[in-house]
Amino acid sequence: MDDSFGGSQALSTRATGLFGSLQVHYQTFMDKSTPHMGARWTFTGFMLLFFMLRIVLAQGWFIICYALGIYMLNLFLAFLTPKIDPEMAEEIEEAEAAEESGPGLLPTRNDDEFRPFIRRLPEFKFWLNSTKAVLISFVCSFFSFLDIPVYWPILLFYWIFLFVITMRRQIEHMIKYRYVPFANFGKQRYSGRK
Repeated sequence: MDDSFGGSQALSTRATGLFGSLQVHYQTFMDKSTPHMGARWTFTGFMLLFFMLRIVLAQGWFIICYALGIYMLNLFLAFLTPKIDPEMAEEIEEAEAAEESGPGLLPTRNDDEFRPFIRRLPEFKFWLNSTKAVLISFVCSFFSFLDIPVYWPILLFYWIFLFVITMRRQIEHMIKYRYVPFANFGKQRYSGRK
């Protein structure tokens, strides 16, 4: 009886070591892939293309495809949204200014000062979550019990409707609070000495 207990303990130790080794290799791969944004998104794009091709050829699993679309839309919105909502930031700043008002205090706010855009969902996490979602959706498309019969044009229309409404609201929010979530658009550029 002691041998079986010792054997299971050794097996548990080996499994823990193997799991730890796999975690280290996974983290090393993630760290090495971080600077290669184009390659990462190309890989995810091809995975998404293969998934869509499977859906079209199999003529099924439309509900899985719809759920993936909604999830990726949610990720995209989090990617476009600032970490600190400008509406809430203004209210907090006004409350703090009212509490700290007094003679001799220097101004703490300047409308022209540089404020970097910090995303609620960083690009790497956006890519990682998107890739995981596409992979999980692809695996789910091999199980017949997940092939729920639905009329796919309604799902497609509803997803397009949701996309247009949410993007319109997001763009209005960007215009109202004057932030640009992309580094290459709307930023002032300075030329060097010639």
